[in-house]
Amino acid sequence: MSLAVAAGAVAGAVIAAAGAAAVLSVRVARSVVTPPQVRLNDVEILAVDLHAGTITLGRTADTAAPGRYSLWFDSGRGHARVGGVLADDGANVTRTLDSVQRGNISAARTGRWAGWWFLTPADLEIPFREVGVHTSVGVAPAWRIDAGAPSTDWVIQVHGRAVTRSEGLRAVPVFREAGFTSLLISYRDDGDAPASPDGRYALGAEEWLDVESAIAYAQAEGAQRVVLMGWSMGGATVLQGLARSPWRKLVVGAVLESPVVDWVRVLRFQAGAAGLPSAVRDAALTLLASPRAARLVGHDAPIDFDQLDFVARAHELQTPVLLLHSDDDGFVPSDGSVALAAARPDLVRLERFAVARHTKLWNVDERRWNRAIEQWLDHVVLQGAVER
Repeated sequence: MSLAVAAGAVAGAVIAAAGAAAVLSVRVARSVVTPPQVRLNDVEILAVDLHAGTITLGRTADTAAPGRYSLWFDSGRGHARVGGVLADDGANVTRTLDSVQRGNISAARTGRWAGWWFLTPADLEIPFREVGVHTSVGVAPAWRIDAGAPSTDWVIQVHGRAVTRSEGLRAVPVFREAGFTSLLISYRDDGDAPASPDGRYALGAEEWLDVESAIAYAQAEGAQRVVLMGWSMGGATVLQGLARSPWRKLVVGAVLESPVVDWVRVLRFQAGAAGLPSAVRDAALTLLASPRAARLVGHDAPIDFDQLDFVARAHELQTPVLLLHSDDDGFVPSDGSVALAAARPDLVRLERFAVARHTKLWNVDERRWNRAIEQWLDHVVLQGAVER
C-alpha cells in the first residue's frame, strides 16, 4: 500500500469515527430531553413461589437494597409489591413477595424496579378527588387529598422525570398528619398532562410554569401557606419555581427528594456511568445548550444550564429547603445537594442517607424519612423559625 493510499485510509477512518461520534452525540442529547416511550425491563425474575410468598431476582444495587418496593412486569401491565431481603448470595437475591396487584408474575422473566409502593390514592384509604389544574398548555390532571381537618396549609408534589404523580403518594401521610392538604400534579410531557409544543422535557426550565399554575389553584382554593416537594427532576423544577414564579411569596418551604440541583453535574455523572467518551458527553451538552442545534435535538429552545445550576445560584434562595439524598444514589449524585447545603446553611438542611438509592429513601427507612420531614415542618414552617 502506498503512503498516499495509507494516508487516505487513515483520514477516512478518522472522518468515519468523527461522524459516528457526532451521530452518537446527537442521540445522547435527544435522549436527555425526549420522554421515553418504552421502559427498560432490566431486572431478572428467576423464581416465584406464591405459596411461600417469595421471589428471587438477579442481584443489582437496587434489588439488594433493604426496604420495600414496586416491581413492574409484563411491559408494565403487571405489578407486584416486594418486601425485605431474605437471602443474598452475591448473584441472586430472594425477597418477600408482599402482594400482586395485577398480572401473572409466575410467567414473568424480567421486570422493572421502582420506589413506588402506592399506585393511586385509593391505596392510602384516604378520601381524594381528581381535579384539573389550568396551565398554559391545557388542563393538567391532579389528585387532591384534603387534610383531615380544614386547613390553609398545602403541599404540592412534583414528580420526577419519566414517572407520574404516583411517585409522591409516599409523602401524603406525613404531610396529612401535619395538617396539610396534598395536591399531586401532572405536568407537561409526563404522559398525563398535555404536551408542550415541542413534546420535549425542558429539565425544569419550562415545567415550573405548571407548578406555578398549581400554586395559583391552591391559592384559589384557600391555601395561605404552600410547601413544594420535588422528586429528582421535580427538584430542579421546584427550584426554578422558587426563583422565578411571582407566586413564590406564598411558598414557605420546599422539600427536595434526590433532587437535581445542577444538571451539568448530573449529566456528566450519568455519561460516565454509561461509559460514554468525554468528547461525546461534552458534545451532547453543547448541542443541548446551542440555539442553532435546538431543532437538531428536537427542542424549540436551547437548555440554559447556568439557569438550572442552583449550586452556583445558591445565593438567590430565599425559601427554606429540606434536602433528602442518599450517597449511593446511582443516578443523581448527592454531591450537588451537599454543595447546596454547604453554600446556604442558613436556609438549607440536608438529611443524608448512606444506602437508599435514587428516590427510594422512604422505601429504605420510612420512619427516619417521615421524622426528617416532620421535624423540618414543625421547626421551619409551622413555627416559622426561619425569617423569610
